Amino acid sequence: MAAFIVSGIASSRSASRCVLHFTPNWFAATMGTGILAICLAQFPNAPALTAVGEVLWLSNIVLFVGLALLYAAKWIRHRREALRIFAHPVASMFFGCIPMGLATIVNGTVIFGIARFGDAAVPVAIGLWWFDAALAVLSGLAIPFAMVTRQTHVLEEMSAVWLLPVVACEVTAASGGLLLPHIPGASDQMTVLFASYVLWAASVPLALGLLSILFLRMVLHKLPPASMASTAFLSLGPIGTGALGLSLFALNGNAVLAANGLGLFAGAMSGAAFLGAILLWAYGLWWLGMALAITARYVANGLPFNLGWWGYIFPIGVYAVATMRLAAALHFPALAMFGAVLVIVLAAIWIVVAVRTCFGAVDGTLFVDPSLADGASSGLTR
Repeated sequence: MAAFIVSGIASSRSASRCVLHFTPNWFAATMGTGILAICLAQFPNAPALTAVGEVLWLSNIVLFVGLALLYAAKWIRHRREALRIFAHPVASMFFGCIPMGLATIVNGTVIFGIARFGDAAVPVAIGLWWFDAALAVLSGLAIPFAMVTRQTHVLEEMSAVWLLPVVACEVTAASGGLLLPHIPGASDQMTVLFASYVLWAASVPLALGLLSILFLRMVLHKLPPASMASTAFLSLGPIGTGALGLSLFALNGNAVLAANGLGLFAGAMSGAAFLGAILLWAYGLWWLGMALAITARYVANGLPFNLGWWGYIFPIGVYAVATMRLAAALHFPALAMFGAVLVIVLAAIWIVVAVRTCFGAVDGTLFVDPSLADGASSGLTR
C-alpha cells in the first residue's frame, strides 16, 4: 500500500499539483497503518498475525518517508503557500498527525525491530523517540499558539480535530512506556519515564477539557457536516492513548522507579497509574457508544469519502491495544475478546480506507489544500 501510494503520486500527470496541495492530514495514513501493525502484534499465539504486522510496519516506514519527502518538496518549492496553513483553523490541526505517525514507527521498532534486528534496533528506537517527543511538544505548543493569535474560531465550527495537535504528546508518552524495558541503564530509563510523565500530563488533561467543550458544542449546534463525520471517533483517541500510557507506566515503570531508589513510592505510583488506566478505559466506553451512534446517523444520510476516514482507524486502534493490555494484566478473557473484535473491525476498515486512498492518490482527487482556496485567508486575524 505504501509503495503504491508513493509511486502513484510520483507518476501522476499532476504530480506538481499534488506537491502544491499536499497537507499534513496525509500522515493520518501512517497513524492508521502503524496502529494496525501494533494491534496485530498483541496476539502472541498467532505468529501469522505478527508477521503481517511486521510487513505493515515496514510498509509504514516507506509510507512515512515518502510523505515526508513530499511535504519537504512543498516547503522547498512553494514556501509561501506552505506557510498559509498556519492561518487555517482546520488544516493546521493535522500537524499533530506527523509525530503521531512517527510514534507508531517507534513502537514498531520496539515490537518488531528488536525481534528482527536484535539490540541494534534499540538505539534507533531511542533516538527516534526523542525526536518524536520534540515534534510532539512543538505541535502541542505551536498550533494552539497559532489558534489564539492568528486564527479565528467560533464554537459552532469546533470539531474533534482540535484534539490532534494536543494528543501527540500523550501518544509519545505511551511510546516511552513501551520503550522503558529496552533502555540500557537505570538512569536513562528514569529520564525517559519522567519525560513520559511530563508528556502525558501536558496532553491528557487538556484533551479531556476539550472533550467537555466538544460535547457542549454538539448539544448547542448539533453534528458537524458529513465531511467531518470521522471526527466522531477522534474523541476516543486521547482516552485510549491515555489509558494505554498509564497501563504501560504501571507495568514497566515499577522496576525503573525501584532501580532509581524510589522503591518506597513505586507500588503506589504504579497502582495509581493502573487504576487510572481502568477508569479512562471505562470512560472511553461512553465515547465509543456515542461515536457509533453518530456514525450510524451519518451513514444513514450518506457518507462521502475523504482522507478524514483515516480518523476512524487510529482511535479504534489505540483503544483496542489499551483493551488488550488491560485484559492481559487483569486475566479477563471477556475483555480480551472485546479487544479482538475491535481489531477485526479495525482491519476491515483499514482495508476499505487504504484501497480508496490508493485510488485517490493516483488520480490526485485527494490532494486538496483548503488553505489555498479562495477566501481561506479569512482565518487570519486582521
